[in-house]
Amino acid sequence: MATHRDIAARRTLALVGPSAAGKTSLAEALLWKAGAIGAPGSVERGSTVSDQDPLEKRGQRSLNTTLLHFGHRGITTHLVDTPGAPDFLGQSLPALEAVETAAIVINAAVGIEPMAVRMMEWAKQRERDRLIVVNRIDAQGVNLQALVGQIQAAFGKECLPLNLPSQRGEGVLDCFWKLRDEGPPPDFSSVEQAHRALVEQVVEVDAAFVDRYLNDGDVAPEEVHAPLEQALREGHLIPICFVSARTGAGVPELLDVIERLLPDPTEGNPPAFLEGEGEAAKTIQGLADPERHVLAHVFKVTQDPYVGKMGVLRVHQGTITRDSQLYVGDGRRPFKVGHLFLLQGKELKEVAKAVPGDLCAIAKVEELHYDAVLHDADEDAHIRLLPLAFPVPVHGLAITPRRRGDEQRLHDILLKLVSEDPCLKVEHVATTNETVVYGLGELHLRTLLDRLTEVHGCQVDTRPPRIAYRETITAPAEGHHRHKKQTGGAGQFGEVFLRVEPLPRGAGFQFADEVKGGAIPHNFMPAVEKGVRQAMEQGVIAGYPVVDLKVTVHDGKHHAVDSKEIAFVTAGRKALIAAVQAAGPCVLEPIVDVEIAAPEQHMGDITGDLASRRGQVSGTQAASDGALTVLAQAPLSELASYQSRLNSLTGGQGRYTLAFSHYEAVPPAVQAQLASQYKLKDEA
Repeated sequence: MATHRDIAARRTLALVGPSAAGKTSLAEALLWKAGAIGAPGSVERGSTVSDQDPLEKRGQRSLNTTLLHFGHRGITTHLVDTPGAPDFLGQSLPALEAVETAAIVINAAVGIEPMAVRMMEWAKQRERDRLIVVNRIDAQGVNLQALVGQIQAAFGKECLPLNLPSQRGEGVLDCFWKLRDEGPPPDFSSVEQAHRALVEQVVEVDAAFVDRYLNDGDVAPEEVHAPLEQALREGHLIPICFVSARTGAGVPELLDVIERLLPDPTEGNPPAFLEGEGEAAKTIQGLADPERHVLAHVFKVTQDPYVGKMGVLRVHQGTITRDSQLYVGDGRRPFKVGHLFLLQGKELKEVAKAVPGDLCAIAKVEELHYDAVLHDADEDAHIRLLPLAFPVPVHGLAITPRRRGDEQRLHDILLKLVSEDPCLKVEHVATTNETVVYGLGELHLRTLLDRLTEVHGCQVDTRPPRIAYRETITAPAEGHHRHKKQTGGAGQFGEVFLRVEPLPRGAGFQFADEVKGGAIPHNFMPAVEKGVRQAMEQGVIAGYPVVDLKVTVHDGKHHAVDSKEIAFVTAGRKALIAAVQAAGPCVLEPIVDVEIAAPEQHMGDITGDLASRRGQVSGTQAASDGALTVLAQAPLSELASYQSRLNSLTGGQGRYTLAFSHYEAVPPAVQAQLASQYKLKDEA
């Protein structure tokens, strides 16, 4: 049985931040310095432990969250390497649920990027301990002192160096355990000054320490450990560490920080579990106790072609063994854990048990899904983790299999890919009869298509999703058609008089029979309605479904011999077309509610761009991360590939969501264009 000492020897750390900050290279350097691998791999050569996916090797960027681990000095560290592109937030954000500490990696040669700001804010919201790792300190021309000032301006004065670079980034000097300058001087500031700033920041969380520090002067670093943990938990201290993953400078010191200063599972902020549903739900805390009943959270799902479905989880409470009986959420049937794995990139290492603080995987359990809570007690059936606020996927792509008969196979593959990424969505749009995949951006969807073709061998065709335009009328009108066809023998005859009236928006379709005297026998009236519905589905002026009108059939003629259903279907269809053409027809377009969050300095550009897209701004409000949110309405047709435009307006710092609002008539010029395109298509 695991002991509390075993739990205290666990560390969990997620490397998060922008692309090209060097997270994967830093993970390699840590594994190497800890003795877990013989030599650090290279992203350029595709030899890292993290990036084993062929798509990652080809693109030289992380696309998936990867779990790593190493043991060093009696401490087991679980390391999570995350992708840095905003398109893959569905991979990187859940990593925050699995760790005590989020390490935001910053490229010293580039500075503070939007993704670093966003991950810092999300880590703060989830109450993770935060650590800033400045990588590439050996890059030519970097001003690390100025960068520290930028970090403090962006994230607060609580961001303080734990060590300082020296010899132009060739090494670093510890500032926490050492009290004064020894050896080569730092590139800026001094060890003594940095140490004093750290201690003064830490002791502020403990009034007794403040008094002692003021009266007696310095205190030993060992005595500051407890208030240091409190300062990290409360966000009162955000340490800064300097490294060069390329040369290894600062990596042993970072390893030392992880093992000696970062929290174990009993010291970090516990996860925010909710018990119950709706407003009655109450917050409960999981306790990092190996002897209590099990609470574990599935933060990642993979579909491995050899292993099958695999749930990657963090154990928060209790102990899971290979023969444990576990429930998935409120499921009534338990499953037996057959195999329990530690992950080292793509490699699986089977283990006998997992205790609080462990990140492990369970394979071949179909019930596992992202965000599932695993437990072994009936009373825990309604416990869940406070859900993450993911960005809404709005970048759509219509997708069809290139080979006929592959529709079901494509559907099954898409469901597997969506199960791996909370920010991917697939839906069948009935109004346009399309399967549309939604993601966070072009890179996100391009990667999905690459997986479809290269990993699963499913060739597909894609196009932008069709805009679900509609047609309607603006005035009452009459329509008439006589269908007469004589080709020898029995002919076809049917004549229909009808009128159309507009209905309120969203009222749909009404059909009325006011024929008197048997001018159209009742048995032919369903055929007339069928013809009317055919015309409405096919469209009249632009090829889009006709909506919100009432059709009243009030007269007609029939022939005792030649009248047939097909004749009245044709007569009804063409009478409806004639009536709509005379009723002031117009094309309707979907209008969506748009919420755009971006830094305040970009608001003018955003609102101006929306106005050029026929958008109407209704107001602004403060966003949670200090940005502003623009509230507006705009035609959906004007927002195709809008993320690319928003990125150029905001330097990649803007994000938006869409929600359908209503239908509205298009401007005359747009209607004329749509009608002419339909006419050309019809003639062709």
